[in-house]
Amino acid sequence: MKLFIAEKPSLARAIVDVLPKPHKKNDGYIEAGNGDVVTWCIGHLLEQAPPEDYDIKYKKWVVEHLPIIPEQWKLKPKPKTRKQLTVIKRLIKQADTIVNSGDVDREGQILVDEAISFSGASKSKIDNALRCLITDMNFNAVKKAVDNLKPNKNYIPLAVSALSRARADWLYGLNMTRLCTLQGQKSGYQGVLSIGRVQTPILGLVVNRDIEIENFISKPFYEVLAHITTKNGEKYQGKWKPSKACEPFMDEEKRILSKKLAENVVNRINDKPAKIEKVTQDKKQQVAPLPFSLSGLQISAAKAFGMSAKQVLDICQQLYEKHKLITYPRSDCQYLPTEHLNDVPAVTNAMSNVSEKLADMLKNADLKKRSRAWNNKKVSAHHAIIPTAKNNPTGALSNDEAKIYEIISRQYIAQFYPNFEYMDKQIDTIIDGGLFISKQKDIIKNGWKDLFPSSNKSKDNSGFSAIKLPNVIAGDCVHCLHGELVEKNTSPPKYFTDATILGALTGIARYVTNAEIKKLLRDTDGLGTEATRAGIIELLFKRQFLVRKGKDIRATEIGKKLITSLPVQISQPDMTALWESQLESISNKTLNYQFFIKGVEKNLQQLILEVKDIAFTDLPQSNTPRRFTKKRNRKRAT
Repeated sequence: MKLFIAEKPSLARAIVDVLPKPHKKNDGYIEAGNGDVVTWCIGHLLEQAPPEDYDIKYKKWVVEHLPIIPEQWKLKPKPKTRKQLTVIKRLIKQADTIVNSGDVDREGQILVDEAISFSGASKSKIDNALRCLITDMNFNAVKKAVDNLKPNKNYIPLAVSALSRARADWLYGLNMTRLCTLQGQKSGYQGVLSIGRVQTPILGLVVNRDIEIENFISKPFYEVLAHITTKNGEKYQGKWKPSKACEPFMDEEKRILSKKLAENVVNRINDKPAKIEKVTQDKKQQVAPLPFSLSGLQISAAKAFGMSAKQVLDICQQLYEKHKLITYPRSDCQYLPTEHLNDVPAVTNAMSNVSEKLADMLKNADLKKRSRAWNNKKVSAHHAIIPTAKNNPTGALSNDEAKIYEIISRQYIAQFYPNFEYMDKQIDTIIDGGLFISKQKDIIKNGWKDLFPSSNKSKDNSGFSAIKLPNVIAGDCVHCLHGELVEKNTSPPKYFTDATILGALTGIARYVTNAEIKKLLRDTDGLGTEATRAGIIELLFKRQFLVRKGKDIRATEIGKKLITSLPVQISQPDMTALWESQLESISNKTLNYQFFIKGVEKNLQQLILEVKDIAFTDLPQSNTPRRFTKKRNRKRAT
């Protein structure tokens, strides 16, 4: 008997549908006509044991006990799902072959693997276990995955990476939360000061941004415009580009801070002859944006609809599990395997049936076009989020579900549209030895931008203007009618929003201060994972560290005091970004578990010494009762 162990009941039902009938439903599993059985987990069935399971003395929070580091790690069944774990144990004993059918990420891998191991599967069964990788819950896609099972041992590094993350989070989060809470109690604070390797740096980003805005002092800076005319009377403007000699009067963003210098330039160019030094004219193009990863989708939905990251993820789960209209949503990839090109007719036909709006978009699509999105080398465990070949949803779509389905589909349709083309023209004019730049962008073909009408009004198109530059060539003599002094003021950074905080987390290297760690990070590295970010951000609101004011995300006084009291290492993303890089290296078999976990333990001991000397004074009182809720080893909780 072949035993499929799915991550959740909805995936189990999809697997059963492709197996031979008749299907016999039982308590906690379904038996197919050929004798194969499908059972399921309900998220994590097991969790990291709490400290008191290692030693009863740890039930009481005492500074002297810290750090608590288990010698032999223990897992324990979650009380609410113990019954299902018992079912799986019994079926594993009866099975000839076990098939891990968890989600296609490291958490999905470990979730089922740990259940198999805990259930007492023999070494032979574990060694010969298979892996079923399902990213699309529609019949044909699931059948294809079931017919193409892989050796489960190929994915051991993925499980080791997940195990490393879970244990490191337990060590760091539990010890630091206990210590900070106890230190807070010494100062009269009655709430829990929760610390996490991802949540605390996220809070740090918001707090530091808030402080930067509070302390911001606007400063004036100056630009010089030249109003120029040609011999034919055609007029245009040029913007002064300061030379290297002006650097002492500029800020780090190359803005002139000296009004006297700018005024001097204005006076020097008034009513002066000028000469065209160079004219460049380049035809350029932009390819369509890639299909969505989860973070990209969350950012777009936040901008377009004001949705939070958690709202978007919850809607995606409905579209994936209930309606089966999109592929696996917890993806960090923006590319597609080339074999998906065979599915284009069916997928586009399905979109047309689901939405008239999408049907209109597809009328101008060239379905034979192959964009950069189809690239096997860029696809690992999962691919970009795209529509499936499902022709109709299971039940009516809600307004929000329709919105998310449409923007996922539009991003997919964009792959079959022409490139956006424009002409980039620049005139360099010399006036009294100074260089003045004039730029113009003309749209040649909208291409894929026809699908995004709002983008024509966005900052992306701010350089496109109806104003035309004159037809001149290098060496032409022109005349500067007069100069113009433009005074502007520096603006403070903007408060984080749902969109910008996600953007910061996916591009965390910008906020990493350690140059060596910054070198380790690739462009795709981020703080947290696609699956965890939404939940962690919401957790910070629940713990009264963050609050929403309109679209802005602000730190509360509790959040500010916590971050400003902690050692910089805890509140900055450097350490967590390094962890993420190392966890990825474990997945790729270029780093081992022992090296990683020993580094975590060593760093933890040093941080405990530092935090023991901190007094969290002047903390405002929390509405949260003074208790510690045990950290569950829930899937995607960091």
